[in-house]
Amino acid sequence: INAEYMGIQSQVFLWSLTVPRKGTMKFNPSVSSSRRTNRKAHFSAPSHERRIIMSAPLSKELQQKYNVRSLPVRKDDEVTVVRGVYKNREGKITQVYRRRWVIHVERITREKANGSTVPVGIDASKVVITKLKLDKDRKALLERKNKNKAAKGEKGKYTDKDVSMANVD
Repeated sequence: INAEYMGIQSQVFLWSLTVPRKGTMKFNPSVSSSRRTNRKAHFSAPSHERRIIMSAPLSKELQQKYNVRSLPVRKDDEVTVVRGVYKNREGKITQVYRRRWVIHVERITREKANGSTVPVGIDASKVVITKLKLDKDRKALLERKNKNKAAKGEKGKYTDKDVSMANVD
């Protein structure tokens, strides 16, 4: 009886390896859906990839102005912290510390036991960019992102006109 049970158990195990799990939406075979592999890729990402990962949303005014939702943070951008102990604090970014996945913001510091003050690292996703430091590369990036949105159109957005026209028959 035990041998039969083990045979069935191994068949079930092999079947579970071949049949994709319900709810998996994996289309590209070169991209892993393994948590372990994704964490390794994230934490060993090179600097140029960390720049993209360390993006922050723009304020509502900037989103309206540039038609762009988020951008990679940069030194000299002005930000507002929206989460954590330092919530609602504003300041200029003094350093983007890619190795530690944090940014340092002006006037957000703490005092060490020996009396020296050190900047507190804040996650880039927990701030909102309120003022951009624009140079030619940043302007080109904004232009490029805006063009992409214009080409795709306002995907999935309904206007008041669309809603009012839905009842007309």
